[in-house]
Order: sequence, then structure tokens, then C-alpha cells
Amino acid sequence: MAQPIEVYFWPTPNGHKITIALEEMGLDYALRPVNIGAGDQFKPAFMAISPNNRMPAIVDPDGPGGKPISVFESGAILQYLGRKSGRFYPVDERRRVDVEQWLYWQMANLGPMSGQAGHFRNYAPKLVDDPVKVEYGRTRYLN
Repeated sequence: MAQPIEVYFWPTPNGHKITIALEEMGLDYALRPVNIGAGDQFKPAFMAISPNNRMPAIVDPDGPGGKPISVFESGAILQYLGRKSGRFYPVDERRRVDVEQWLYWQMANLGPMSGQAGHFRNYAPKLVDDPVKVEYGRTRYLN
């Protein structure tokens, strides 16, 4: 019996991308919490899986050739899972290019811009000495 894919996870938009994909692809997985508020992403055991200390990351015990493989960066994980499951990642080159264009657009544009908007809207400190700086960030990323 195949072992589940280990998902090094914290409930962030990038973490949710992977668990949603795994559910939709019908792949078994087990969550391995990485508490980014406590700095778990800097622990050597996690850094061995995700050398850029970013979450999410996965370890597939049944990787290529039946050997374990770790994958970090949510876009790379989504591509790997798509190829592994045969779902949502076409074999036909033209169709695959369409998928990759939108994946890369999301990774480089929508995701980061949404993250910045959320930060400035919810977490940016109110600067008593210069409230315009925070308002500029809110306006830039929310518009």
C-alpha cells in the first residue's frame, strides 16, 4: 500500500492551494504542520526539504522510480502533482502551455498582489508619524 504524500503545511493561501489540488486529484496525503509564526520553517529538518525555508513543501515517498522526492514552491508542487495524478496537467503540449501560462501568471501576479493587499489591509502597522505611507500601500494593492 502506498504511503501518503507528506504536506508540510500552514493554513495560508499557498498551503491551501496544495491541499485543494490533492483533494481534487484524489491523492492521499498527510499534513505536517509548519508553524511559520513560531519559526518552524527555519528548522534544519524543514530546510532539508525546502531549502528556501518557504512553506508549502511536500515529500512523496513514492516519487519517480519508486524513490522519495521532496518538492518545494507551490507552482512546482502543483505541476508535479498534476503529472503524477494525470489530472489538470495535459500531456498535449499546446494545452499544457495554456495551463502553465495561467499557473505562472497566478504565481507571479495574482498570488503576490493578493498577499500584499492582505498584508496592508490587515497587518500593516499604523504609522503615527506618517500614515500616508501605509495608506499608499493599501491603495496600491487593493486597487
